[in-house]
Amino acid sequence: MQLKLIPLAALLAAGAGGALAQEVVKIGYVGPLSGQSAHLGTDTSNGARLAVEDLNAKGFKIDGKPVKFVLMAEDDAAEPKQATTAAQKLADQKVNGVIGHQTSGTSIPASRIYYNAGIPQISASATSPVYTHQKFNTTFRVVANDNKLGASLGDYAVKKLGAKKVAVIDDRTAYGQGLADEFAKSARKAGVQIVAREFTNDKATDFNAILTSIRAKNPDLVFFGGMDSVGGPLARQMKALGIKTKLMGGDGICTEAMPRLAGTTVADETIVCAEAGGVTPAQQKTMAEFAARYKKRYGQELQIYAPYSYDATMAMAAAMANAKSADPKKYLPYLAKVSYPGITGTIAFDPLGDIKDGALTLFTFKGGKKTLIEVVK
Repeated sequence: MQLKLIPLAALLAAGAGGALAQEVVKIGYVGPLSGQSAHLGTDTSNGARLAVEDLNAKGFKIDGKPVKFVLMAEDDAAEPKQATTAAQKLADQKVNGVIGHQTSGTSIPASRIYYNAGIPQISASATSPVYTHQKFNTTFRVVANDNKLGASLGDYAVKKLGAKKVAVIDDRTAYGQGLADEFAKSARKAGVQIVAREFTNDKATDFNAILTSIRAKNPDLVFFGGMDSVGGPLARQMKALGIKTKLMGGDGICTEAMPRLAGTTVADETIVCAEAGGVTPAQQKTMAEFAARYKKRYGQELQIYAPYSYDATMAMAAAMANAKSADPKKYLPYLAKVSYPGITGTIAFDPLGDIKDGALTLFTFKGGKKTLIEVVK
């Protein structure tokens, strides 16, 4: 089928106009709006909401007819069972598309429900390869997966940090364990010795036994697969136990909240993390403008995922415009072929639904602020 793509800007510029009744386009969002990761889920929800507000403010049309977007947000508390309940609720309400879920552990089980209902789903943050490798044609993501994230972190640990012995900890979630496994695999290939492979859970607060065991093995680096709500206390307890090595992790600990959660005793540049996404120097001005607009709208700094959920929502709208329909069956083929110039870069997908040419950004923390190291592709 030959797909004719219409620039989104041209459709936005057309204005609402006319006296036609507005079609309501329902966009679902699901993420942790409560619990330990609520600050991240709220951030992602805010990004999608800002996109919906922009689409409505600019008078978006589909096939020349005015439409009104509404965001229908559901809380999954980062729990797989609650995620499937939320997904089924949105499917029953016949939403036109879904932005979410936040974590791999919730996105993966929910994806089958959306696939069975024929509803396109774009995650702004789920990184487990399993999510897209199920080969559901309704499943997409706008960030690089853990294969790339783990490999890049492993490469950096060896080449830039000079690590030879590494301890690896994960929180047993699909995200945390998957990322830790990919990092360990990459590090081993580079000649690193994995001296400890430990695990905790995503609600844990006491790591004394794990860290005491790790300290005895004198690693050059500790890698943690999990979220900041666990990674922060882990870093604080590493310091208390005299473990002076750096802590490395993925985007789950690469948040503005991490210094607060880790405590002020954590020294500058002791945490190294990678965000599954990133902007080139040419995009930095656009990202800075978005961050300022986000802060003005919500009265707080953006965490990580808001720009990605914003772009995911806009890419979904662009596919609807190109298909001249918000019907999931009709716009889904256009979403698979979309090429949307977003804040975070061009949103375009490979045959599995993974982002094409996804970037990664390495960060550390200085003076309590997340500080860029480099963007890699």
